[in-house]
Amino acid sequence: MLADSYGRVATDLRISLTDRCNLRCAYCMPPEGLDWLPNPARLTDDEVVRLARIGVAELGITEIRYTGGEPLLRRGLPAIVARTAQLRPRPEISITTNAIGLARLAGPLRAAGLDRVNVSLDTLRPGTFRQLARRDRLADVLAGLATAAAAGITPVKVNAVLMRGHNDDEAPDLLGYCLDHGYQLRFIEQMPLDAQHGWRREDMVTANEILDSLAPHFKLTPDDPAARGSAPAEIFLVDGGPARVGVIGSVTRPFCGTCDRVRLTADGQIRNCLFARDESNLRDPMRHGAGDAELAAIWRRAVAAKLPGHGINDPGFLQPARPMSAIGG
Repeated sequence: MLADSYGRVATDLRISLTDRCNLRCAYCMPPEGLDWLPNPARLTDDEVVRLARIGVAELGITEIRYTGGEPLLRRGLPAIVARTAQLRPRPEISITTNAIGLARLAGPLRAAGLDRVNVSLDTLRPGTFRQLARRDRLADVLAGLATAAAAGITPVKVNAVLMRGHNDDEAPDLLGYCLDHGYQLRFIEQMPLDAQHGWRREDMVTANEILDSLAPHFKLTPDDPAARGSAPAEIFLVDGGPARVGVIGSVTRPFCGTCDRVRLTADGQIRNCLFARDESNLRDPMRHGAGDAELAAIWRRAVAAKLPGHGINDPGFLQPARPMSAIGG
């Protein structure tokens, strides 16, 4: 198992396949983009699958989510998913994506064994989308959502980040849209993971504010808290159910005490927390001939050192050097 000193066990592995992205979302990276990892630094498809196999077969990983940057930019993604689906015991396989290109890839990914998809969608207004993402691609995102649902990659989940002064009035519209289309919506508090290190608490729309903005339009009833387990979202029944909406209050309602996630960056570094300031290198030992047992031992030591919480609310909090696009969600 991947256990830490606070009794938490990591079973959910997030693997970043690339730090590249075809959007430039304001809360993630600057308009000009970033300096991408050189190809030799990035894990190969075989290396990704090998580490996934070690996680599943040796360390108790039961769910693998492929992230980025934007994972759909990874040419070998369908083949990686297919090889992951052959692991035993078979993990649940999902991706987090901006959905640009998903209309083309949803069918092949479903055939390869993809179980679920999480799509980032912060606005339904084309002008606001261009302002936030700095690209005119809203139609592509909506098409990708629809194609994923038609391909049977269900439930389709939608992640929305509200930003004050930009889209903070859109919570009811986003929820209505997702209810109409059968998608599961999760609102996420904006976190200090931008490349510019420009995050300010006063700009963040809090979980309480999100719920307050939904209350005049929908009756929200807390779902059974026992069913939440280690999931980051607080779930609410909408108008008595069965539809639900989630709110992930990473900053104001942290859930670190039940966290079961561990992350592998595109260049093969283990991170035991999104906000970790230390990483453990698996790529270089692997490339120098380390066996599965040695790699598993490095991995265990990395998770064992996990801190009790992310520390965002501590006076001495320091944002990690890597932005979200280089960590993987």
